[in-house]
Amino acid sequence: MVVDLRDTLGILIAALGGAAVGLEREWSGHATGPRARFAGIRTFTLLGLLAGLEGWLWSNSLQALAALLLAGTAALIVAAYMAASRVEIDGTTEMAAFVVLVAGIIAGMHELRLASATIAVTTLLLVEKSRLHKFVERLDDASLRAGLRFAVMAVVILPILPAGPYGPLGGVRPRQLWAMVLFFSGLSFAGYIARRWMGSKRGYPIAGMLGAIVSSTNVTLSFSRASRSEADAGMALATGVIGASAVMCLRVLIASAVLNPSVSIALIRYLIAPFFVAVFIAWWGIRKEKRGTSSEMLPRNPLQFTTSLQMAVLFQAVLFGVRWAQGIWGEPGVLLSAGALGLTDVDALVVSMAKDTSSQLPAMLAAKAITIGVVTNTFLKICILIGIGVGEFRRIAALGLLGAGAACIASLAWLW
Repeated sequence: MVVDLRDTLGILIAALGGAAVGLEREWSGHATGPRARFAGIRTFTLLGLLAGLEGWLWSNSLQALAALLLAGTAALIVAAYMAASRVEIDGTTEMAAFVVLVAGIIAGMHELRLASATIAVTTLLLVEKSRLHKFVERLDDASLRAGLRFAVMAVVILPILPAGPYGPLGGVRPRQLWAMVLFFSGLSFAGYIARRWMGSKRGYPIAGMLGAIVSSTNVTLSFSRASRSEADAGMALATGVIGASAVMCLRVLIASAVLNPSVSIALIRYLIAPFFVAVFIAWWGIRKEKRGTSSEMLPRNPLQFTTSLQMAVLFQAVLFGVRWAQGIWGEPGVLLSAGALGLTDVDALVVSMAKDTSSQLPAMLAAKAITIGVVTNTFLKICILIGIGVGEFRRIAALGLLGAGAACIASLAWLW
């Protein structure tokens, strides 16, 4: 048998992977003291080295010897756990040892990327133990149930849906439609978790920007109501609404990039100006804001099954409507329907304009339509805050959103 460079590199990576895990176990105190586990940096390094050799033996047709060594190593880890479990039930070190064993064998078989990634993820999980535990402690029942529902929606429901299409006007594509529902539900859920994670001590500007991940219109409505009972927080509330408008631009760009990158590229030129205008005004407001806490105006859990079904029906109805308008009135029909959609649901607008543009709409027309929808949505929020908000909040928020809306209109007029 000839040992080449790849063999040597694989065994070396296996040993270094074991050393990395062993270093963390020693640093965290799990390898010393009265409750020490069976392995520290030296034992883990040797374990990784042995695993690398086992993988090398297996790939060189010495499976019997490799299997014998593997069985002996696994038995050692199991025996160590049985001995340690008499004092304390904690199998993290032993499970890490099994991961090092498997990753080392993979490295010895020349699957270096997979082995390196496995060791990196394992070490990160071990190092971030305290943060992971704190994250779990901060999860409430609603968040946990929503996460499980999302897993069912993605892993169980999505694969069994047919691809389609079925019917006229481009047809219904159930699997693709459900994938879009998952994307927007996941995006909203990320905002929901971020709001819970950040808490109320970050102030209204941060709360508004995080809330815009779910819905900038809901942020405007909630903060407008809050301005009536918290008159001294007008500047902070207005900054939160303007920051939410900036986040909405990013949300639209990200969603369109996922659905159709060509539309996103065309859309950047229209949304870059309103984004920076909103960012600048929000930054100015944050500098002048007196730091305060925000009330916990968390959004309703966005992952209820009924809500997801309603979202799917809405998306498909909007798709049919836009294609029908295009067929009857051509480009003006698309732009008018986009303006109307901006008053109701920006997500449905993005889906209807970005989906299948290669066969339905030119990318530039879709970008113009989305921008028109963003403009109408911005002016809807201005009407909400003028009608409900009071005092300093109404004045500053209206001026900020007017600036962002004007920048959006100017971009349309300049680049049309």
